[in-house]
Amino acid sequence: MKLPAFKLERFFAKYEFKAPYLLSSSDCEAMTIEELLSLEPGATQKFHQTWLGYTETQGSVELRQAIAQTYQTIGIEEILVHAGAEEAIFIFMNVALEPGDHIIVHFPCYQSHSSIAQSIGCEVSGWMSHETDNWELDLDWLREAIQPNTKAIAINCPHNPTGYVMSRAKLEELIAICRQHNILLFSDEVYRFLEYRDEDTLPAACDLYENAISLGVMSKTYGLAGLRIGWIATHNQEIYQAMAEFKDFTSICSSAPSEFLSTLALRNRDKIIQRNRAIIAANIETCDRFFASHADFFNWTAPKGGSTAFPSLKQAGDVEEFCVDLVNQQGVLLLPSTYFDYGRQNFRIGLGRRNLPECIEKLDDYLATN
Repeated sequence: MKLPAFKLERFFAKYEFKAPYLLSSSDCEAMTIEELLSLEPGATQKFHQTWLGYTETQGSVELRQAIAQTYQTIGIEEILVHAGAEEAIFIFMNVALEPGDHIIVHFPCYQSHSSIAQSIGCEVSGWMSHETDNWELDLDWLREAIQPNTKAIAINCPHNPTGYVMSRAKLEELIAICRQHNILLFSDEVYRFLEYRDEDTLPAACDLYENAISLGVMSKTYGLAGLRIGWIATHNQEIYQAMAEFKDFTSICSSAPSEFLSTLALRNRDKIIQRNRAIIAANIETCDRFFASHADFFNWTAPKGGSTAFPSLKQAGDVEEFCVDLVNQQGVLLLPSTYFDYGRQNFRIGLGRRNLPECIEKLDDYLATN
């Protein structure tokens, strides 16, 4: 296997820890260990008593119990903990796909969803969504795109970078299509529970379909990226066992302190989610005002969920030049659509950080002087 450069990560490696105003981050506002421990009486003492030996390769029983509480039909033996979402994506693709297989990927996408499959020797078809259609997915296109060798469909909802959330009816129809063709459904749900309306919160795909693999992580909805804890949940024991065996060659097991803190966070998930939803809601109001005042320069489609949006330049141009000039002049970092292999007009804006108003003010200053 020879993987291409992960373009998005290389871009962030260059700018993320140098630019003072990060306006492109995909995660929510982080917490300190002290803040997290304060959510439960006695948590600090228990954390100090955490045993620093090896942990179970599946993830601790306590952690998997806490994860299972976020699903309707999943037990702890159907949850496999990973070192973040990236490891889980990498392992799934390697155990589920063979050279010559075909996979359909919700697009634009996090590069791992497509590049790993391509490196294995698979054919990848992008299930394109478009700003002019409010990023809606076309099931008729999907039906036509399925081939005899189609092994899996990968979706991401709420969607990074667009903020799209599909309807319950569409998800159920998608699952019916997968079941009809015996196709695996890899459902990236790392922004689950960040839907802006409770009625838009979808069931996990693994709760609806026996061949769905749901992906979760502490990084996005919970804002705890530094813990490096992710997981998959699935009823498909063949996929589960294959992923567990492959994991013996990657991380093997997780950090004990990270598992303790993740378990604590998930037990208190309602408080954390409520906090992060409030930050996003306030930031969307700020963005609505900003983009309305610059309607001659930007297209703005307000997201329906998650902590990102994907506006675009109204006039033809090079969005990467715009973003690089912006970070060099004002220290404001946006993520160009070129790093999603999605044209040269759009850019990702992050909605989950408290300093968004300050970042927007700097962006406004840039527009006023250029």
